[in-house]
Order: sequence, then structure tokens, then C-alpha cells
Amino acid sequence: MKEHDCDHDHEDGECDCEHKEPEYETVTEEQTLNSMVPLWRRNKAELTDEDYNGFYTDKFHDYEEPLAHIHSRTEGGVTYNSILFIPASAPYNYFSKNYKRGLQLYSNGVMIMESCEDLLPEYFGFVKGLVDSSDISLNISREMLQQSRQLRAIASGLKKKIKAELEKMLEFDREKYEKFFKAFGLSLKYGIYESYGMEAENLKDLLLYKSAKEDKLVTLKEYVARLMENQTEIYYACGESEEMIKALPQYKYLIGKGYDVLLMTENVDEFMLRMLNGYDGKPFKSITDNDINIQDEDEKKALEQKQKEHAELLEAVKTALDGRVKEVRLSMRLADSPAALTSEGPLSLEMEKVLSEMPMGGEAKAERVLELNPDHPVFEALLKVKDDEALLKSYAGILYGQAQLLAGLKLDDPAKFAESLNALLVK
Repeated sequence: MKEHDCDHDHEDGECDCEHKEPEYETVTEEQTLNSMVPLWRRNKAELTDEDYNGFYTDKFHDYEEPLAHIHSRTEGGVTYNSILFIPASAPYNYFSKNYKRGLQLYSNGVMIMESCEDLLPEYFGFVKGLVDSSDISLNISREMLQQSRQLRAIASGLKKKIKAELEKMLEFDREKYEKFFKAFGLSLKYGIYESYGMEAENLKDLLLYKSAKEDKLVTLKEYVARLMENQTEIYYACGESEEMIKALPQYKYLIGKGYDVLLMTENVDEFMLRMLNGYDGKPFKSITDNDINIQDEDEKKALEQKQKEHAELLEAVKTALDGRVKEVRLSMRLADSPAALTSEGPLSLEMEKVLSEMPMGGEAKAERVLELNPDHPVFEALLKVKDDEALLKSYAGILYGQAQLLAGLKLDDPAKFAESLNALLVK
């Protein structure tokens, strides 16, 4: 007797109920084959963002979804499939020597190297992903691989693809690009610096800096497009923080005149700018350089006259500082400050600070110039004591120490500075 899966009894074993055949999910041969094909070899049209993000987080053990993916098949001199990801955040050890950069390298679906460094320039070392090429032998040695023409061709193609993706992100999703730059912008700067400017053309338009005037991140192209009339230089200021930069007398002066200043707070910034050597024909100019000049002819002549008039006092202050400055001169760009330090020559004050923190860079010194504000009441006080050598030396030391602090430099002799200041306070 045939049994029926019913929930009621039947007489004589007969049943008038309608019974449906059990439903089974139909799995096509195509779906089965697709599940066996690696994701990077599948048609992009078949894949979703969820597919890419899931593959990335599983394969590269990241808890965050990537900012972007680049999936491509390249044919020609060398044929390969590649899938690259731009992470959302830098690993904790990314800027250390322990970080292992590189892409996974496959030959016909079989991995032959876990981290192939030669596929990426160091400044794109944040990129995760893999390359699969049938043109690379499965049994190739590491030494032969490094000399491989195919590998160089793949690396060149990948570099172009990564740059194009970042440019697209910068143009069409600024918020996402700024997140990327916060995580990996330092890597791009080092790419320019460490290549001695050879990669400048490739990377310069990917840089972002804080605009003092706009109060937001801007590209160099955007800064140059908004130059003041007759402005021929790109003004920038380096410092440990934006707050310290904004305390500089030269910063206050330029902002008061309506000029924009790019704020740079990373150690590599000024060194990188020397390698970049200008942008769109406009040289970079630190606001603490002594030769920055935006005065009109009448202002220049008036300053020259005052310089001659007070030449004796300026020389006396220089002598009182006992070789600590190359020159003492008057300046009209100190806003409400009585004094400030600038530099001459190839080494800036900021570069001196960075080098002084390095094991072998302590002897590097910028040629310092002490600028005095002739319109400040303190200058009148200097005039009154110019014939008192001891008192002038004390005043000069205090002004120089104050200028050092404003520039973010260490005091030469903190105890002597405090002693001079205390003596002045009880007079």
C-alpha cells in the first residue's frame, strides 16, 4: 500500500488529496562552474560590490570594507587578471619596517608568491590584491622573477591603474578621497621625496594640504587657481601643528593682506617640496624665508630708509647675540609681534628642527636672521638702551628667545633666558 504524507486518516488506503512534488532549488551547471572560478577571473558584470567587499575582508583579513576596488583583465605583450583594493585605514605597522607590502602572484590560479613587492612602487604599498598570469612560469625562481620583463610590464600597468583610480576618487568622491589621504597621504609624499622628484609628475596632483583661507583641504592645482593678483609664489608654512603655524607673525601678516597659506604639519613636507620644485611654474615659498616680499615700492623705500637710520642699533643687537644670527634687520611683515626669526640659504628653520631630531643630523643649522618690527613699542625700548651694553644684551637675548619659541625652536639657554626675563620684571 502506497503511503501518503497527509495529516488525516484514509479508509481502504485511498486518498483524494492533491499532493505536490517537493520543491528543490534548481542549481544550473553555469552556477556550479562559476562557484569554481576564482573571483578575479569572473566577468565584472556578474559581480556586485558585496562580492568584492566580502572577498576582500575574507582574503585580506580586514574588518573594514575597502574604499575602492580595481578589477581588470589585460591582454597584449603580457596577459593577466588583477584585482586590487584600496583599504580604508592604514594597518598599525604600515609606516614601520615590519610592514610587508606587495601583491599575491598567481600563475594559472596557483599562487607562486604571497607578497610580490616588485609589482608595486613603495608609495603604493598600501594597495592589497593579487595578479594571475599564465605568462609567468609556475616554477620561476625569485631571482629570475625580479628580472622578468613580464613582471615589469605588469607593474607598470598596475601603477597606471592605481593612479587613475585615485584621480577618479579625487574628482568624483572628494570625501572618500580625503579619508584615503588622511590614511596614506604620507606615503605619496615620501614617494616624491625618496625618488628625488622623479615621481613628482606622477604624484603631485594627488597631494592635499590645508588651506588657511578656505579652511579645508585643497590640491596644489586648486591653490594656484586662486592666487592673488600679482602673486607669483605658493606660500606655505611648516610647523608641529596648525595652532603653532597660526601664531607665527609672518602668518598673521600674510593672512591680514588677503593671501592664502598652505599649512604643513608633517616632517617630510618641506623636504618633499624641495624635490617637487614648484607647481605649474610657481615656486614654493616658506613664509619664514627672509626674502618673501609683497610690499609696494613706497613701502620698500620707507623700510630701506629706516634700515639705514637704525643701522648702528641693528649691528649692536647682532653683536649682543654673539654669533647666534647672521644678520639683524627691520621688517614690516611681523604684524603685532616685536621680533621673529627667518632663515637664509638652502636650510630652513623647519628643516633644521627635523634634522636635529635625527641621530646624525644634530649639527645642521640654518642661517638665522632676526627681524625686528620698527613699529612695535619694544623697538622704542631698544632705542633707549642702545648705549647700555649690558642692558641691550639682556633685551636682545629676550627678543631672540621669544622669536625662537614662536618659531617652535628650543631655547639655546633656558636658564639664561629665565634669568634675563626675571631681571627685566623687577626693574
